[in-house]
Amino acid sequence: MIVYSGLKSDFLTAVVEDSIAAEIEANIYNKMHRRSAQSEFRSWENSLEYMYKVLNDEAIPLNSGIAIEYNIPQTSKRVDFIISGYGENKDPNVVIIELKQWDKVDTIDGQDALVETYTGGAVRKVVHPSYQAWSYAAMIYDYNQNVQLENIVLHPCAYMHNYRKTNPEKLEENQYKKYVDDAPIFGRGEVSKLREFIKKSVKTGDDKQLLYDIDNGKIKPSKSLQDSIKSMIEGNQEFIMLDEQKVVYEEILSKSLECMADKKKRTVIVKGGPGTGKTVVAINLLAKLTNEGLFVQYTSKNSAPRNVYAKKLTGHKKSSISNMFKGAGSYIDAEASIVDTIICDEGHRLTAKTQLGPKIAGDNQIKEIINSSLCSVFFIDESQRVTLKDIGTVNEIKKWADQLDSQVIEMELLSQFRCNGSDGYLAWIDETLEIRETANFDMKDIDYDIKIVDSPNEVRNLIIERNKVRNNSRILAGYCWEWLKAQQNNSEYHDIKIDDFEMSWNLGNSSTYAIDEKSVDEIGCIHTSQGLEFDYVGVIIGDDMRYENNHIVTDFTKRAKSDQSLMGIKKLYNENPEKALTEADEIIKNTYRTLMTRGMKGCYVYCTDNKLAEYLKKCLE
Repeated sequence: MIVYSGLKSDFLTAVVEDSIAAEIEANIYNKMHRRSAQSEFRSWENSLEYMYKVLNDEAIPLNSGIAIEYNIPQTSKRVDFIISGYGENKDPNVVIIELKQWDKVDTIDGQDALVETYTGGAVRKVVHPSYQAWSYAAMIYDYNQNVQLENIVLHPCAYMHNYRKTNPEKLEENQYKKYVDDAPIFGRGEVSKLREFIKKSVKTGDDKQLLYDIDNGKIKPSKSLQDSIKSMIEGNQEFIMLDEQKVVYEEILSKSLECMADKKKRTVIVKGGPGTGKTVVAINLLAKLTNEGLFVQYTSKNSAPRNVYAKKLTGHKKSSISNMFKGAGSYIDAEASIVDTIICDEGHRLTAKTQLGPKIAGDNQIKEIINSSLCSVFFIDESQRVTLKDIGTVNEIKKWADQLDSQVIEMELLSQFRCNGSDGYLAWIDETLEIRETANFDMKDIDYDIKIVDSPNEVRNLIIERNKVRNNSRILAGYCWEWLKAQQNNSEYHDIKIDDFEMSWNLGNSSTYAIDEKSVDEIGCIHTSQGLEFDYVGVIIGDDMRYENNHIVTDFTKRAKSDQSLMGIKKLYNENPEKALTEADEIIKNTYRTLMTRGMKGCYVYCTDNKLAEYLKKCLE
């Protein structure tokens, strides 16, 4: 949906008459039924004055198409400025311009395409402007059928009109080069350069025809996107399905295609514990349904699995398939059934409200996902609820499916492909941590390398040795030590100190801790490991779980203040102590259960509470 469109002549007149911002504001209210913030209004006035200067050149045709605030279908993302026209050989061209008012920006080492700047009232990590412009163009090309069929060429760039470049320019350093090459940056004082960039592509006007084509293009994955993700899956052993994974996959595939045929909504709920292959099935569905020509997206609340699986598929190549991976809060304002299939991994982590930068938005993530899709698929393990805000349960999904007239299909993955295929180990954890009663009182005859060790140094030594094989072993810990924001990228600062043992939490300059080469020297937590798996894990259990009076006890007061998992627990404790203790107990035990089931082959545990360590050792005998 385009908020404002006109010819170049219309745009120039509206800027001269100081009416352009008011026209955009009125269109947003009429088309999107929302009021614009004053800051947004001022940004239009400011940035569009600069675009007036850029376009005030006779060589750019007066009948070129101009679009402002193009809302990319099924996203909350809006392209700031578009210019359309024909090239020298009558080839259709569209210039996409990402406008930025930033005047200061800092680079971030180690995290792909991220920078840091002051926005939304604070200094925040945001995507590099070139990446943003490139990714918008990639999204439009990958999913807009008219762009594909009519061979419309998209030319993205970024215009930071308040930012003075330096020599050499830090935003054009090697770490950003692959994006800047495709979407160049123009800064303050570079009006002429941006004009030349536009004039290379727009020689004659199109009277807005190309804008009309884009705005009315059907959503359909491009052939290149289909081929790309198909080849990534086929060449990756990690995503081969086994036994009942294939059965569940085929059934979901059938239901999704049924939805396309009869246009009726369906919701598939797939229950499965750790290691049952929920994500393997999810990624295969993403690839197969895309190759069937469906508009499909993979979503999760936690960003760690999205980032890791996208990188595992693409390696270090720049790829637009990252547009297929979405945060669970991406569907707040989406139209009903706009996506053919949404595959929600880690459904137990969904929340009601969504944190969007400094704002809290949305109604209910489950409701929004079911509403936005014809077929919604939820992979869920209710025993992995690890924060007070997690609302993902089978009953909650059923409730919203019923309200939105979506037929529910329930399935289950039972076989364990993690923990050496051992259901017994998982049952032993549940029995030992007093989560539920099982028949597994010891680990006799269970083929899994579980050790309770006497020092955190021993955990570190074991994991470092195991990690030498294929960089797939990590140390994890309960969130009982503060993660200081000021030191989050400083590997010399050690957050976790136990006697003579010192290590840092995972550094903040990477979003792929699970597969980074040097992250074996850092300690991960529930937020960087849930939904992922390793060969071996070392788990440090902090003071929030102890052994007293012949029982496992939990203590929410020992959690770090920087941990958001139990936010609101103190208030709840003052109002209803019994409920607060029950909730905290479930979350703390679920957290350690989840951490201790990340390793497929083994788990080495150190407890800060000696009595807990002795108890766990006895339970192994």
